[in-house]
Amino acid sequence: MESSPFTIFHCAGQTMALSLTITFMAFSLVLTLVSLSYANQTGGGLILTVVNNCPFTVWPAIQPNAGHPVLERGGFALHSLTHRSFPAPSSHWSGRIWARTGCSVNPHSHQFTCVTGDCGSRLECEGIGGKAPATLVQFSLHHGQADFSSYGVSLVDGFNVPLTVTPHEGKGVCPVVGCQANLLSTCPPGLQLRHPHSGSVVACKSGCEALGTDELCCRNHYNSPATCRASSYSEFFKHACPSTFTYAHDSPSLMHECSSPRELKVIFCH
Repeated sequence: MESSPFTIFHCAGQTMALSLTITFMAFSLVLTLVSLSYANQTGGGLILTVVNNCPFTVWPAIQPNAGHPVLERGGFALHSLTHRSFPAPSSHWSGRIWARTGCSVNPHSHQFTCVTGDCGSRLECEGIGGKAPATLVQFSLHHGQADFSSYGVSLVDGFNVPLTVTPHEGKGVCPVVGCQANLLSTCPPGLQLRHPHSGSVVACKSGCEALGTDELCCRNHYNSPATCRASSYSEFFKHACPSTFTYAHDSPSLMHECSSPRELKVIFCH
């Protein structure tokens, strides 16, 4: 069986450990300097930066809510220890970002598909939603009289990679939120999504995705704050990542009122 991509490898010898530490420090410094340079070039508007700290390539996907424009054609490849920055719309925008993993092109059909987070077998999602399970970040930018930017990480649709959102230079309450835990290694057997070939755990399903009941999916009679409640499945996610949303009518533990941030940084495998 192939090991999880998050398996921690223990390096022998101090030289390798020091080299790895220096590599990550250098990457962080370069990322900071490039972000500052990009900020100066964009003339002061809000910047969205997507960072891949995972030891493998991810394919970020971006889906706007109805009526809002698609950003960056809705998706792209992002190699390990690289990032991509782009200007956010200057007016109100809302939508979501997630990581797709295990993507490849079929040599026979030439079809692009991803093991997790797939958006209709396309590299550039162009507004199409992703397939659960996947860790999501949700944004609502430029709203309210104080130019608030709201953001949150959701495990309502399950988990595929650790993800955090880090705001920079905002005014007010601007916490870092997200899920840094590797839930692939602790995912209950009934929620595990396994790779179709290797058998390794590649994602952790929500209770709704795994069992499909109205109660777990907060549908029909259960579609209200009074009847949509936490379950043992959502509590698994909440215990590991308390600042995330874990079911449809959940409330996060970290509230924020972040006004006019200069940059919102989405970091995979933070």
